[in-house]
Amino acid sequence: MNITKRKPTHPGVLLLEDVIKPLNLSITEAAKYLGVTRKALSELINQHSKLSPEMAYRIAKATNTTPESWYEMQAKLDIWEIKNNVPENVKSFPQIA
Repeated sequence: MNITKRKPTHPGVLLLEDVIKPLNLSITEAAKYLGVTRKALSELINQHSKLSPEMAYRIAKATNTTPESWYEMQAKLDIWEIKNNVPENVKSFPQIA
């Protein structure tokens, strides 16, 4: 199994560092632009919640990017986390002849 050593960046961190901070927005202001609560945005940028498809769409619309690009970041992080915490009770299916 090919495990990436570096943990992928959480999309909330990227949003904070590459969008919110350079625009000198507060979390409250950024939440208003996204049409979400301050709490919802704070949980995302502090990595206490995962990026939902809806939030990916909102961020994409606000940043003129694609929801797929944002959601792919979350998917990469999720896959990295499961690969690094493989459940012990999973077995391979028998080979089909």
